[in-house]
Amino acid sequence: MRALLQRVTSARVSVGDEVVAHIDPAGDNLPHGIVALVGVTHDDTDATARQLAEKVWRLRILDGERSAADLGAPILVVSQFTLYADTRKGRRPSWSAAAPGTVAEPLVDTFAETLRSLGAPVAQGRFGADMQVELTNDGPVTVMLEL
Repeated sequence: MRALLQRVTSARVSVGDEVVAHIDPAGDNLPHGIVALVGVTHDDTDATARQLAEKVWRLRILDGERSAADLGAPILVVSQFTLYADTRKGRRPSWSAAAPGTVAEPLVDTFAETLRSLGAPVAQGRFGADMQVELTNDGPVTVMLEL
């Protein structure tokens, strides 16, 4: 399982003309939130999803070397199978390392639910939808986690 994390001052996900999820840390008097783009591969499990969520919640990438757990910062979770693109051959990426939706969707949900159970304010994109993600990356800070 992989998560590409971006420290943000705001973010939202739209499907068509509908905003389906958003975070606004400034509205909560916080300097930052996190966008977590989450990819799932074939051998990932519920345990992997829970472990990755715990790591994201406690990772010290926010203002003053603090974590989302320290600040209660919001996290926007967006499924992102393209994190498992294989571009070693040719010019067309292979997606064979990405788990199919029937495997990936429940694990992305477990990831988000684990964050909620830890106390995170979580917004979530719509799995499998053609999403438009808008964000203001602060720093910029972008970190890749992989378990």
